[in-house]
Amino acid sequence: MTWTSPISSSDRGEAGVTGLAERLESVRVGIGDAARLAARPIEDITTIVVTKFHPVSLIEELFTLGVRDVGENRHQEAQAKAVELARLGLTWHFVGQIQSKKARQVRTYASVIHSVDRPALVAALASDDAAVDCFIQVNLTDDPARGGVAPGELLPLVDTVQSAPGLRLLGLMAVAPLNAGEPTSEPRRAFARVRELSVGMRKLAPEATALSMGMSQDYVAAVLEGATHLRIGTAITGKRPEHS
Repeated sequence: MTWTSPISSSDRGEAGVTGLAERLESVRVGIGDAARLAARPIEDITTIVVTKFHPVSLIEELFTLGVRDVGENRHQEAQAKAVELARLGLTWHFVGQIQSKKARQVRTYASVIHSVDRPALVAALASDDAAVDCFIQVNLTDDPARGGVAPGELLPLVDTVQSAPGLRLLGLMAVAPLNAGEPTSEPRRAFARVRELSVGMRKLAPEATALSMGMSQDYVAAVLEGATHLRIGTAITGKRPEHS
């Protein structure tokens, strides 16, 4: 888990950091408790703080609190933040859907791309010059608008990623279905399904063992089912600011 020691309360400066620090610590404790329950080393879990719509000042505060992995899901916003905060040496995770025409631009700042879901995007991300880590996103619903490859189409996409230059496949990413009427609406059951798909995928990509799953409302269930990367926003950052 990529936390470094937080600074002392006397060094935090602005009072606003205190609430942020408390939320961060609460999530850290929750992850630790879940990892112990699952008999897993907490060091195997990377927590990505998703900062969509929040200002760079909040990311700077997170940095002082030991956060090094930051997630964004809108290219224009992510690009601007990465440029402004380049001095901090953060690891930027792109966790949203990517238009193929924007793929090359996303590669310039993202160290990890969590939302590879179609051959056209693989082709757009491929590069002979540099490698980027990536996850294949699996869609656990019947709604194609949710993003992600259908489970039945996963293995051909794995082959496509494996053969593309400049892409290192880490594993699978998924979002638990939100609506009660959807087939796998209970988060832990959904995450168990992703774990099962991962086991099958490893016949083609034995080193792709990582699982990016779990957000603010369901990260405990994700840890219990083997998540290695958690994408947590409001539980740490608080309510998102109003945006246009």
